Amino acid sequence: MARRGYPPEFRRRVVDLVEGGRRVAEVAVELQISEQTIYTWRRQARIDAGIEAGLTTSETAELAAAKRRIRELETELAIHRRATELLKEKSDPKESSRRSK
Repeated sequence: MARRGYPPEFRRRVVDLVEGGRRVAEVAVELQISEQTIYTWRRQARIDAGIEAGLTTSETAELAAAKRRIRELETELAIHRRATELLKEKSDPKESSRRSK
């Protein structure tokens, strides 16, 4: 199974190297990661520091959690709606006994 992402400490060190004056291409080759990845991490670090506009890391995580919760609630609601439909389709036991008389 593929590894999912890099640890935040590693990202911070890479950004510190670039901010310290090292070239992105040089760091990318040395650490065997893509230049685009470094640019993305650097941009996110600038957003988190308030230098650039955008969603911070914590805001992004909060938004993802909220979307996940919304999906869960929508699933629960769909289940309840379906259960209600099924219960409405069932005949009322009192009505069926009246008809049989």
